[in-house]
Amino acid sequence: MSSELLDALTILEREKGISRDVLIDAIEAALVSAYRRNFNQAQNVRIDLNLQSGSMRVFARKEVVDEVFDPRLEISIADARNINPNYVVEDVVEMEVTPKDFGRIAAQTAKQVVTQRVREAERGIIYSEFIDREEDIMTGIVQRLDSKFIYVSLGKIEALLPVNEQMPNERYKPHDRIKVFITKVEKTTKGPQIFVSRTHPGLLKRLFEIEVPEIYDGTVEIKSVAREAGDRSKISVHSDNNEVDPVGSCVGPKGTRVQAVVNELKGEKIDIVKWSDNPVIFVANSLSPSKVLDVMVNESEKATTVVVPDYQLSLAIGKRGQNARLAAKLTGWKIDIKSETEARELGIYPREEMIRLFDDQVDVDFNEEEEKE
Repeated sequence: MSSELLDALTILEREKGISRDVLIDAIEAALVSAYRRNFNQAQNVRIDLNLQSGSMRVFARKEVVDEVFDPRLEISIADARNINPNYVVEDVVEMEVTPKDFGRIAAQTAKQVVTQRVREAERGIIYSEFIDREEDIMTGIVQRLDSKFIYVSLGKIEALLPVNEQMPNERYKPHDRIKVFITKVEKTTKGPQIFVSRTHPGLLKRLFEIEVPEIYDGTVEIKSVAREAGDRSKISVHSDNNEVDPVGSCVGPKGTRVQAVVNELKGEKIDIVKWSDNPVIFVANSLSPSKVLDVMVNESEKATTVVVPDYQLSLAIGKRGQNARLAAKLTGWKIDIKSETEARELGIYPREEMIRLFDDQVDVDFNEEEEKE
């Protein structure tokens, strides 16, 4: 083995973070295997690498015995004492058996081992880097497409964007720059495999963290997200600081902050509502942009009955039930919506002790057109 290879191991240790001792151990093990394979030898052998000179020697290791049954693994006590009179039975004798042309095989083997270990180390580094970025957002470049995935370059590795994680209102082509949410990082025999999404609610949350400094520094907290990707989403926000308007912070001056998120999601409509630990207020807010007259809560079933003005019933329910469905996801409560007329006929509205909590209701709607069923 040449000293140049040992120099190369030192460089790899510095640049790739692979311990030279680890590489040396791996090379020694590979050389033992190569020796047995190429020279049809079965005896136990040890490889001695001289790190200073770069030289390499092969030693066969044989056990000293009274009677030899396998000369490849054993040596008689008489032959052992011819080498050194101090040997006794059960000692191990080492004899150099370095083949003349073993240098070429050693160089090829060492190269293969180093290449493999470098590849494994690089995969390990990439895995360590990306496992810490699960549930984070990254910008990638679309490389190619097939029937199952879009392959997105994240710099050191290509991530997989499955069909069911792609937004229905988007069309992708090579070289497009897109923001993706890392959903899963797996370690496989072929290296780390990264799955990303454009539909995950976490993408919406991370986009707001980027655009809204108050969310990034923790002044405003996103409590929950409900999303039907490519169409409409709702988020609930809260701040412990009474001087901070959480909804206004997310909207931004003239709506610039929320509009930046809408643009990134190709026009997906976003409702921002104020979170409350009171389910009456929270459910009422979640049905934005509809006006709510009353909310009746069934704690045991975690269900609510909501009364809205007759002319707002379709708006509260939303197109194909979308507004009510998103509100239920956002709050975690079942929501049954009744018109004012229907509620009066059922005798559930108005209540004698009706809780008036909606005067402070804060809701924001960024839809240009009123929804229709």
